[in-house]
Amino acid sequence: MSEKRRDNRNRILRDGEYQRKDGRYRYRYLDENGKEQSVYSWRLDKNDPMPKGKKPELSLREKKKRIEADLFDHIVTNGGDYTVLELVEKYISLKTGVRHNTAAGYKTVIGILKKEAFGRQRIDRGHLSDAKAWLIKLQQVDGKRYSSIHSIRGVLRPAFQMAVDDDLLRKNPFGFELASVVVNDSVTREPITRKQEQDLLQFIKADKHYSRCYDGIYILFHTGLRMVNGYAGFLFLDKNDMPMVALHWQKYLQHIVEKYNRIYRIPMPKVTPHVCRHTFCSNMAKSGMNPKTLQYIMGHADISVTLNTYTHVSYEDAKGELLRLAHA
Repeated sequence: MSEKRRDNRNRILRDGEYQRKDGRYRYRYLDENGKEQSVYSWRLDKNDPMPKGKKPELSLREKKKRIEADLFDHIVTNGGDYTVLELVEKYISLKTGVRHNTAAGYKTVIGILKKEAFGRQRIDRGHLSDAKAWLIKLQQVDGKRYSSIHSIRGVLRPAFQMAVDDDLLRKNPFGFELASVVVNDSVTREPITRKQEQDLLQFIKADKHYSRCYDGIYILFHTGLRMVNGYAGFLFLDKNDMPMVALHWQKYLQHIVEKYNRIYRIPMPKVTPHVCRHTFCSNMAKSGMNPKTLQYIMGHADISVTLNTYTHVSYEDAKGELLRLAHA
């Protein structure tokens, strides 16, 4: 009877386990395709101490247990060897007929992952804590805003869910609530009231300098239009005969509100093209427009976005609605 193999602590090594001369352990196994694979660890058992100067990791037998469970459940070994970037690229390739803004968002995420070490990481090596740490790094080190990180996670979460559904992974590392990890520094863009809208439009129309902006701002307040790129037939052009984009109107509105607030005692809140759009949506909701009709006009892909406008009501709105019902 042959003598059983042992490690340098005289512990018996099981089938597939081996200890190298440098003390590191290796486990060899066959994947679902019959191909030989290996995993390594500086610890044999979970109770073993981690050697000084080595990065914390699971013990060999903990890794072995996960591999056996994955093989039993037919989880593809090594996450199919996909990197995070490759997984996201595959996910995006399957999203056809997306809107211009959505496609631009996908392109931005791809650009970020190409620059990040996280993007080159194999998908099965990223855990929940790694996903959280990366998003925290994007905010605290790279200075990205919450809204940008929300958009990035909005691509990574369904991409990793696709990997789970395809049996490449057991769990989705991005399945957590973002606000529980990253500080929400977003500025709420509340709609302005009808009176504020009327006062602002009257001010613009009467102002010698900014009256030239009246038509454009009136349209923004009364149509809910988005400021987009990639289209022709613009109503307003700049001095170089180029389409006026969101930044133009944002700057005009900023200067207009600043001038308004220098003149009048009751200040006007911050107004941007998006606030104009939000104000239109809120006004239509308060006027009783059918939510599905409003969703169509606003171009919201999700009805929940439209329904959120119904939450922007005040005491006066509620009072007026009750009086209307009382006299109906």
